[in-house]
Amino acid sequence: DVMQVRINGESRHLERSLALPELLEMLDLAGKRVAVEHNGVIVPRSRHAETQVSDGDELLIVQCIGGG
Repeated sequence: DVMQVRINGESRHLERSLALPELLEMLDLAGKRVAVEHNGVIVPRSRHAETQVSDGDELLIVQCIGGG
């Protein structure tokens, strides 16, 4: 069964439920400074590993860009 999630307003299909770090890796955001909102709740970095992304979830992922 294919799952559907919304990431930054865009529908995406996933093969299975993923832990948030797996999803970030799939999106080439692993190791980068990001802020994540999962179903309307901001997820602290310390809770990324225990956060599961499942069918119907909505995520907002913002990458922090430094500059000067």
